[in-house]
Amino acid sequence: MQAKAVARTVRIAPRKVRLVADLIRGKQVGEAIAILRHTPKAASPVVEKVLNSAIANAEHNYEMDANNLVITEAYVNEGPTLKRFRPRAMGRASQINKRTSHITIVVSEKKEG
Repeated sequence: MQAKAVARTVRIAPRKVRLVADLIRGKQVGEAIAILRHTPKAASPVVEKVLNSAIANAEHNYEMDANNLVITEAYVNEGPTLKRFRPRAMGRASQINKRTSHITIVVSEKKEG
């Protein structure tokens, strides 16, 4: 049985969030939360929030035990990009892309044995 949580259109670039998601993939839930608390990246509080949501979904919807949950999947997809313009020299303008992320975390119970 798997429980998942998704945060959509988070205003952090997917490339930056993937660095944090890679740290916790395959880890036990308690260890993953400890890693996220001590990672000095802007994405880590957001990823921690999604992880806590996935844990709550597992406990509430599927009656899983929070102590033996493992992160089976953690991936980040690109969301819609906000396009902005910045004035440049000689009356030109250049485009600035403000990228967004869709963060998905899937947890499941560890196999006994």
